[in-house]
Amino acid sequence: MGLRIAFFGQAAFGKDVLVKLVEQGHEIVGVYVPPEGVRPDPLAVESAERSIRLFRHERFRRKGNAIAEWVAEHRALGADLNVLAFVTAILPPEIVDGPTHGSLCFHPSLLPRFRGGAALAWQLISGERESGVTIFRPDAGVDTGPIVVQRGGIEIENTHTAGTLYFEHLYGLGVDAMAEAVAAVAAGTARYLPQDESKATFHGLVGDTEARVDWSRSAVEIDRLVRGCDPQPGAHAHLDDQSVRLYDAQWVDRSHSEPAGTLLGFEQGKLLIAARGGIVAVGRVRVGPGKKVLAGDAGLEIGRRLS
Repeated sequence: MGLRIAFFGQAAFGKDVLVKLVEQGHEIVGVYVPPEGVRPDPLAVESAERSIRLFRHERFRRKGNAIAEWVAEHRALGADLNVLAFVTAILPPEIVDGPTHGSLCFHPSLLPRFRGGAALAWQLISGERESGVTIFRPDAGVDTGPIVVQRGGIEIENTHTAGTLYFEHLYGLGVDAMAEAVAAVAAGTARYLPQDESKATFHGLVGDTEARVDWSRSAVEIDRLVRGCDPQPGAHAHLDDQSVRLYDAQWVDRSHSEPAGTLLGFEQGKLLIAARGGIVAVGRVRVGPGKKVLAGDAGLEIGRRLS
């Protein structure tokens, strides 16, 4: 038996989850996406093509009577379940807990490890070896609710970036896991397993402060930082008064005698940067406000030192 679903999400992942749920026979009674940006949102486009009612609130915060209006708007949809497919907005509990079956939320880690809004980045930065996805029922905490479906077994390789780990492995796994969880709720077979708090970790967002390269760290740690911040926000160092953001990194186990941060040369199109205990090779850089380019096309002078 299909469910009436209020859908919260964005981007291609949200679109693909929505399509999967429709194919399973569920009715999408409303879709919430972020406000319009420079590029059309794939979920919004798909919803419009299917004539699904679309809502575009910038945020759900308690300002004046707006919260009551949003709750009433959501309640009027008559949803049995909320599906949260990569949602960055914080929803009020009146909406999260409103439907008969509450909500299901996607998270790109094996909860309770790596709770928080930058789980992909921190898994790489921390040197985690296995990844996966979790579908859980959200509660008042941050990614703390009971688990409905969890799928792991994804090895984090030393070439993965946050982007490749997500798009090549966790994306499709997450779409299938959400569909499985919704099907279990619809069939009445869903099990809600409490998270093991003894294994819980939480990490905050990754901004420029967290993404700045500390050249006193080892080459392995710097390589993980660069890959964890790729594509956003981009790990960065400085050359004179300009920032240099680093992408497409690889640790090279090779000795050298130069101070950490020194630009050593190029090899197979990658810029070699001296670090403690090895070399960090980067394939692309972004200097100052410029565009991301191949490292060899950035005009960086060999022998200079990043701070």
